[in-house]
Amino acid sequence: MLHVIEHTLEESIRLLPFLLAAYILMEYVEHHMGDRTKRMIQTSGRFGPVIGSIAGIVPQCGFSAMAANLYSGGIITIGTLMAIFLSTSDEMLPVFLSQQAPLGLIAKILGMKVVIAAVVGFAVDFIWRKRYNHRREELHIHDMCEHEHCHCEDGILKSAVYHTVKIFVFILIVSFCLNLVIEWYGRDQLASLVLGQPVIGSVIAALVGLIPNCAASAIIAQLYLEGALTLGAMMSGLLAATGVGIVVLFKTNGSLRKNLTITVMLYGISVAAGWLIDMIGIFG
Repeated sequence: MLHVIEHTLEESIRLLPFLLAAYILMEYVEHHMGDRTKRMIQTSGRFGPVIGSIAGIVPQCGFSAMAANLYSGGIITIGTLMAIFLSTSDEMLPVFLSQQAPLGLIAKILGMKVVIAAVVGFAVDFIWRKRYNHRREELHIHDMCEHEHCHCEDGILKSAVYHTVKIFVFILIVSFCLNLVIEWYGRDQLASLVLGQPVIGSVIAALVGLIPNCAASAIIAQLYLEGALTLGAMMSGLLAATGVGIVVLFKTNGSLRKNLTITVMLYGISVAAGWLIDMIGIFG
């Protein structure tokens, strides 16, 4: 047990400076680009899925929540909403950057998310052939920030430190549990058990991604970097991860049937995409 604790602390503590630097950069982008991004999404029209898929890959507190509000108010189409939900990365990017994952790999993963999100968004709009024009009172982004207690409006540094500590704790917990299992079961045996079941991996990872918390994507990214998930399984989890977007959708959109339909579509598309990625062996 002592060895597991030491190994976990050694692995995790060295990530702190990289994690903090990543969050400072992203908080700067969010504080200076948040309103502009919202206006761009609101006026995107038929090109909403491609614009939403590109904007969604930049981690921004409450971005998926904003998309849910805009959809509930009839401002964006269901296809644009799906594109944003699928492309939203949340904590994946800072976890990858903090562990110094190859930039080429990060770019390819984000590129896949954009392509999948845009294609699905256009397809859903084409099939749905319907826009919702009813208007509802819109929750503001700072309301969601207060709900998540993320201090997004208290300045770049304070918010970055808060996010760093929050995700560091999750990484610490996940790493400890994984190292404990590895110590007990064996790394090779664990890898063969998990990596040998990519279909089940995608099903489980997508379920984890649906958990309405930004930490879900951090856990999925960490498990992939530890070698416990295939690329496809990780993509299933990241595509399904919307942060608090799903929660806001159910809160602001009055149609339970449509909300459930969107959730089922999100989950099914995420699992199918993961299966396809593993089947064709993208990136080896």
